[in-house]
Amino acid sequence: MNKVVKTLKESKSACWIAWACLVVPMFASYFFDDMFSTISHIFKNPEMLELGWSMSDYGFYAGGYSFLCVWGGLIVCGILLDKWGVRVTGSIFVGLMTLGAALVYITISSPTIVATGNSLTIAYVGCMLFGLGSEIAGVAVTRSIAKWFKGKSMALAMGLQLSIARLGTAAALLLSPILVAESAAGYPLDVTCKPAFIGVMLLLVGSIVWAIFVAMDAKFDRQTGTTDKVETAEEDKFKFSDIIKVLTNKHYLLISLLCVFFYCCIISFKKFATAILIPRFGGEVAAEFERTASTMVSMIPFFTVVFTPLFGSLVDKIGKATTWMITGSVLVFSAHLIIAFAPAQPIFGYIGIAILGVGYSLVPAAMWPSVPKIVPEKNLGTAYSLIYWIQNMGMLLVPIFVGGILERNSGVEAAVKAEYIFIGLGIVAITVSLLLFFSSKKNPQLQLDEPNRK
Repeated sequence: MNKVVKTLKESKSACWIAWACLVVPMFASYFFDDMFSTISHIFKNPEMLELGWSMSDYGFYAGGYSFLCVWGGLIVCGILLDKWGVRVTGSIFVGLMTLGAALVYITISSPTIVATGNSLTIAYVGCMLFGLGSEIAGVAVTRSIAKWFKGKSMALAMGLQLSIARLGTAAALLLSPILVAESAAGYPLDVTCKPAFIGVMLLLVGSIVWAIFVAMDAKFDRQTGTTDKVETAEEDKFKFSDIIKVLTNKHYLLISLLCVFFYCCIISFKKFATAILIPRFGGEVAAEFERTASTMVSMIPFFTVVFTPLFGSLVDKIGKATTWMITGSVLVFSAHLIIAFAPAQPIFGYIGIAILGVGYSLVPAAMWPSVPKIVPEKNLGTAYSLIYWIQNMGMLLVPIFVGGILERNSGVEAAVKAEYIFIGLGIVAITVSLLLFFSSKKNPQLQLDEPNRK
């Protein structure tokens, strides 16, 4: 009797092994990106830092992540994803992500570079390279999960990927305050560079694991007679006019706008979280509150680890994606109201961060699996890249504004003024999610609110 040989996609274990290979580089990316988030308050006193950066300098550096992404990098690289495929393009940018992180580490650990006064400029360049590589790697990962799990538990797979990646954030948030401890001499370079060193090591491991996925994906295509370029017919080949078609799709545009306003409420907040939470809830013992504030912030990724797969599974089974997006946006807005105006008791800080974590789980679990429903498969690489491009416009500007506010003001006043920005962004996110909800009701053929699992 002849045995039926399953393709890799038909093998559940093979799909999840491929998924695991995609998760590791994202875990490393999230770790490196958030390595300063729970020690952001140290930049309030640059005289204590051998690195010498102020809060405005830190905001400038954090915005560097998005510079190349905004100025065309994501669009061009999204096109390359569609034309060259995930394996080639993804490999290039996983490598670029690692290279950029290494440049940042070398810069902030070198007394010679710091002594020249050019450390911020060189680190900014490294952050630009890391940011572009990280964003395109993220697009490649998202597109690959859509390919391997289409018609299956796609929202669950994407939700789990986000959860594990955000464990990288959690690890950075918890480890950085331990690694970067103040001494009598303040914060010397060999202390402040420790999180960056660990991040670079994780990225090197992620690059190796990515290579394993590339081999599996190539075998997948050989078995099925397909290509990761998704250009099997002349009429399906990518054209530059496809960018216009994608950007003029009102549902796609609404998802993109929701992405930028929603993510800025959380990702940009995390960059300055301890600088906001310590004066708001630390009271007269602010110095002793630093470790508590770091623990508060670390709750965000831990909540997403629990809730993102859960909500992803619900989207797969029962749909209602636009309703989840509204709910998540309202929760994040409410969280920032609590952080800004609740009584200055630590319990309210924990409540605000917990609500923020739940909201952070809801929207992505519903949003990312909605994109393949409204964009042709041949344009998915470009579509995801354009979303990240729009998102990075906010990610470039918001840290600069927040950093400036925190430097020009002090104490509770600085924290509340910074929160005004996030509250405003939350209001816009709610508005956009409502527009998407009503538009979905008028266009049921898109099946945005239908279950993903068939």
